[in-house]
Amino acid sequence: MSFLIGENMTGGYGGADILHSCSIAVEKGEIAVIVGPNGAGKSTAMKAMFGMLGLREGQVRLGDKDITKLSPQDRVVAGMGFVPQTSNVFVTMSVQENLEMGAYIRKDDFADTMAQVFDLFPILKEKRKQPAGELSGGQRQQVAVGRALMTQPSVLMLDEPTAGVSPIVMDELFDRILDVAATGIAVMMVEQNARQALAIADRGYVLVQGRNRFTDTGEALLANPEVRASFLGG
Repeated sequence: MSFLIGENMTGGYGGADILHSCSIAVEKGEIAVIVGPNGAGKSTAMKAMFGMLGLREGQVRLGDKDITKLSPQDRVVAGMGFVPQTSNVFVTMSVQENLEMGAYIRKDDFADTMAQVFDLFPILKEKRKQPAGELSGGQRQQVAVGRALMTQPSVLMLDEPTAGVSPIVMDELFDRILDVAATGIAVMMVEQNARQALAIADRGYVLVQGRNRFTDTGEALLANPEVRASFLGG
């Protein structure tokens, strides 16, 4: 049994289903990557697991709890952190204020957690008094991830974390994501840069039209001729 699993998820927006018996899972300390063509339902699957989309069928479990009916806010309290693709920082607030906003559910002293975030993202410590809106795209993504980590999540969900950043910044972000997983946090991400993402993935899911097409280790999917030809550019 995986730590977080969305099982046989069917649902969508309004009356139209986007997901069709889709199943996604990740274990603690693992990186699970969801890839596929545009319109495949990748972000929809992640949003369904975070409670932003109602399911007609299927369930979502976190540890030994059925969280299918929980709101996104309650899922955060249960241990889930979510970083959306866009509008994921408070641009007029400083880096440190953004991180403090991430600790809104905490009742304890979160200074140690902030120190850990600064260790993980040294540039944020250097720019901690700077408005987040003045940062580069890659640095903003680090702020967004850092803010999610301030809740001390057991699961970190990332929607297109490398969208719009340079290849060098993408590599750096992936390195930091590996560091996060190494602390025992389960990491799940949707990623357009499929080849690079699968290279760091413990498990990968290829979705097509809201359905599971391939499920395997990242390494096996990279080596699969059909996956390479159809989804990775050969």
